[in-house]
Amino acid sequence: MASTDISETDFAATLEKYAAESKKRLRPDGIAQYADIALTDKFKQFADDPWIRGEENRCKNLYLTQPAPVANGGHVKVVITGAGYGALLYAVRLIQTAGFKAEDFVFVDSAWGFGGTWYWNRYPGLMCDVESSCYLPLLDETEFIPKHRYSYGPELRQYAELIAKKYGLQKRPLFGCTVKDSRWDEAQSEWVTTIVRKRLVGMETVEESYVLHSYLVILASGILNRPKLPRLPGLDTYRGHVFHTSRWDYDYTGGSPEDPRLSRLQGKKVALVGTGATGIQVMPELAKWAGQLVVFQRTPSSVDTRGQRAMDPETWRRDVTQGRKEWQSERRMNMAGFVSRVPDPPAKDLVDDGWTHFPSLSGLIGGPAAASLTEATVGKYVESLHRLDMPRQERIRRRVDAVVTDSATAESLKPWYPGWCKRPCFHDEYLGAFNEPNVRLVDTAGKGIDGFSSTGVRFNGQEYEADVVILATGFESPAAGAPSFRARIDITGRGGVTLDEKWMKGAGTLHGVLTRGFPNLVLAGVTQAGSTVNAVHMVDILATHAAQIIAAAQKQADSGRLVIEPTFEAEEAWSMAVASTAYAFAAVPGCTPSYATLEGASMQAQTAEEQIRATRSLTWGKGITDFVNVLAAWEKDNDLQDIHVSRLEDDLTRLLDTVSEVVERQAMMYPKPRL
Repeated sequence: MASTDISETDFAATLEKYAAESKKRLRPDGIAQYADIALTDKFKQFADDPWIRGEENRCKNLYLTQPAPVANGGHVKVVITGAGYGALLYAVRLIQTAGFKAEDFVFVDSAWGFGGTWYWNRYPGLMCDVESSCYLPLLDETEFIPKHRYSYGPELRQYAELIAKKYGLQKRPLFGCTVKDSRWDEAQSEWVTTIVRKRLVGMETVEESYVLHSYLVILASGILNRPKLPRLPGLDTYRGHVFHTSRWDYDYTGGSPEDPRLSRLQGKKVALVGTGATGIQVMPELAKWAGQLVVFQRTPSSVDTRGQRAMDPETWRRDVTQGRKEWQSERRMNMAGFVSRVPDPPAKDLVDDGWTHFPSLSGLIGGPAAASLTEATVGKYVESLHRLDMPRQERIRRRVDAVVTDSATAESLKPWYPGWCKRPCFHDEYLGAFNEPNVRLVDTAGKGIDGFSSTGVRFNGQEYEADVVILATGFESPAAGAPSFRARIDITGRGGVTLDEKWMKGAGTLHGVLTRGFPNLVLAGVTQAGSTVNAVHMVDILATHAAQIIAAAQKQADSGRLVIEPTFEAEEAWSMAVASTAYAFAAVPGCTPSYATLEGASMQAQTAEEQIRATRSLTWGKGITDFVNVLAAWEKDNDLQDIHVSRLEDDLTRLLDTVSEVVERQAMMYPKPRL
């Protein structure tokens, strides 16, 4: 349906309904409605690793008993927090571009294996919603052929292990460890990182303090690494079983990540809380086995068709690689161009799936259409996004009617908000599963459940008995706090200033990868970087850029230990450039509360100071393709003028502004932009 097929009356009425549905879901507590699992007494075990059993327990014991990659108190060139795709990409790009070797790295992760979010998430039905050819990193180098168009969880985890082995990184992790803090040692121009390490002594696992010295620290802990637990009355008194989807309990449900036959749920009453991107994948699998499944929904997901299919080598070579060596970058940029709505799209849509037919998503991730917005033109821009988006959302709502047989259930499952407001979902079985006789939807109409009794879930004066409650409540927003906050690490830079303290006064980076006052600290997004639906593509762009900077700086410094950080002028210029693209996201505040709005917190009234801090913390509003062009031009022409590059002996004598001085100067030099 073209946008002209919607009458002005229907267009206005739909916008009014969107606003009414959003208002129903606004909560004054915002992100405070969720607790940090690791800090709750009853459920802090959810932060532990549940996957150490059987064969994987052998892997745990191997890491517990073998010597650490570097002795306690020793030195290594690079400490990387995390062991997912992002962490691996930073290591590989430094190996390829800047002459690093595998033995120059140590990965620190609380998990007992590589994979990041794909290590922790092993719930039944788990698959990536971005096409494997674009999502899986380094495919043109590993020559790996995914089994399906959209890879399932086990393959995603195994592929991370494959990358580690290919590049000789499999012996470089400190698994089962957490980083307590990392501080910049001014005298030695190095990072001192304190780690809590688990070690096997006799037959017992003990924790010890472990210190590493490094000249680089890379924060690559990922953007989906902090599970959300709702703060609801009675959860601590519920006597049944309960777990979070990111810590799936196959001992209780039966089955395994490779064989999700949940046979132990037969005859049991199951409550699933949450219908976001995780909930829609889990629910059809639960419906196959549970005696009774009750799904509690606050806001319905927008669910389009997935089109999953197996991938054979012949199809892969014909339709994906097409006999080219460096095909993946082209395919990724082709996909990003369609999603961010470039003015002259490529002649052929190489991916051709639900993402590339969703140009209105540029309202969330930015794009060229927002390049020259002003206060006078932003209103028309927001209206154009709605006109572009509404036919798609109408089609998705009609799909619900076509699939779901019960009219009341179908009405509850219709998403009444613009498509960019919540993570769009794609699934071929979710809606149809509501037709099964053992499945019931409880639509809380934006309120959420009231809490728990000792025997089940409470809502609207009614109790729903449940043998097990499964929390599909997702992860904290990647926009919540500084990178150190998201990684649960105290990062202290020059002058004793922490990264959290700097971010509270206003985020500041150069291209999202370096931040002043924290020499040799490398970030992995998303703040002040380009954004797209393919998170691995985004991280690869940043990793490649960081490697280029480090390689060039090494040549400039000639010899000695390298010290790099952005100049004050460069960081402020980039931060204000990011803030100047804020109009690109003008349609987001009208959304239903979600990760995009920090659960509604960003929709509340803000002071002028809060507004400027918020605009500095955004992503690049002109879109990922423009961001890539900006980086390419900078790498070609800047000659590191925006970065202080020095050797150890030079750094000890160079006087730098402290972060607090930077903040004071920032207020004087840059007036608040009009929003």
